[in-house]
Amino acid sequence: LLADHLGTVALAVILIEGGLTTRFSDVRRVLAPAGMLATVGVAVSMVVTAVGAHLLLGFDWQLALLLGAIVSSTDAAAVFSVLRVVPLPRRLAGLLEAESGFNDAPAVILVLMFSVTPLEMSPGHALLELGYELVVGAAIGLGFGFFGSMALRRIALPASGLYPLATFGLGMVAFAAGGSAHASGFLAAYLAAVVLANSGLPHRSATRSFAEGLGWLAQIGLFVLLGLLVDPSGLAAEIVPGIITGLVLLLVARPLSVVVSLIGFRIPWREQVFLSWAGLRGAVPIVLATFPIVGGVPDSVRLLNIVFILVVVFTLIQGPSLRPVASRLGLIPREATREIQVESAPLDVLDAELLTMKVQAPSRLHNVTVLELRLPDPSVITLIIRDGRTFVPQPDTRIAIGDELLIVTTTKTRAVAERRLRAVSRRGKLAYWFDEFGEAE
Repeated sequence: LLADHLGTVALAVILIEGGLTTRFSDVRRVLAPAGMLATVGVAVSMVVTAVGAHLLLGFDWQLALLLGAIVSSTDAAAVFSVLRVVPLPRRLAGLLEAESGFNDAPAVILVLMFSVTPLEMSPGHALLELGYELVVGAAIGLGFGFFGSMALRRIALPASGLYPLATFGLGMVAFAAGGSAHASGFLAAYLAAVVLANSGLPHRSATRSFAEGLGWLAQIGLFVLLGLLVDPSGLAAEIVPGIITGLVLLLVARPLSVVVSLIGFRIPWREQVFLSWAGLRGAVPIVLATFPIVGGVPDSVRLLNIVFILVVVFTLIQGPSLRPVASRLGLIPREATREIQVESAPLDVLDAELLTMKVQAPSRLHNVTVLELRLPDPSVITLIIRDGRTFVPQPDTRIAIGDELLIVTTTKTRAVAERRLRAVSRRGKLAYWFDEFGEAE
């Protein structure tokens, strides 16, 4: 039971990390095909794998369907790791990313159904349950994402290091809220993280690095957990079933699920071939394989051993081969470009200060040009807010009563810049350098 809880939390952490590193501009164009792969694709993959396990391994239908559901979803952590090193076209990368983020929720729901209720639930009831968990989970995730981003933009936290904690914490709260509503907490956590990551929050780079660190810790923890749960004496007997299941999944179930799911979307055949080969399994099946054990399903320990062999063997085969396969299919450009990263950096890191000043009557700053102000170098008026309108001033721009000035300067020159502003405000543009009391230095 403890392993189940730890694995569930670790999977939520991995999904939040994936959401926080997802750019919605890449995913937006492939939402429909990704949704089909995450629902229809999971169902097709589960059924085909279950039929193979029933016919080739002699599993009863409950155990076969459980095995199919456990390995039906692609692993978010594995896919995100691959996308960092294989420069795929943006649409294809976005499709893989979105699918791996979305398809965990249906797989979890299916595994729980077959674990807790051994084929007693009617198909209609099962579909309603699946629809409820997905719709409500998505609504909770989007709600926490939107309202959380609004709150973080309006609240000034006392330290920049709190922003990554607050952002990640919102994802975990969305996960808990989804579970409390008997919906998909995994989908809620992922969608909340996607919304937060694409809302222009401050310190995005620090948040992304923080999330990636936690994601790696969660993955390591899951594999350690799997190693503790697997019985080495039982592995030898499951090597052949594990390899057979992996071959059925890789060569039949995954390609068929891709073809069926993408009918009507005009995805080039080369990309469909790569999608079929890139259905990586990793941390997710490890967590899902513990659910039947907790549910007391007979022979469910065998599933854990089979999943271990499948994940290890086929990750070693598929992972290193993805770049050569993509290159062979002509999906990697000869000169892969890297997009520039634009981030909001904290001023203390840059040794800079942002000053604001309201020009009030009877200040003699009125009608003084930016050039005549003669701020010390390096100091500059970056923006002027006048009558609700914000603009970038030019050297000949004249300051007026009611203006709000935004001035960027360095920490060393801040005091000098403040003295200069006070001096000109009191004595006009011909003032020399004065201290804050307006007396000559």
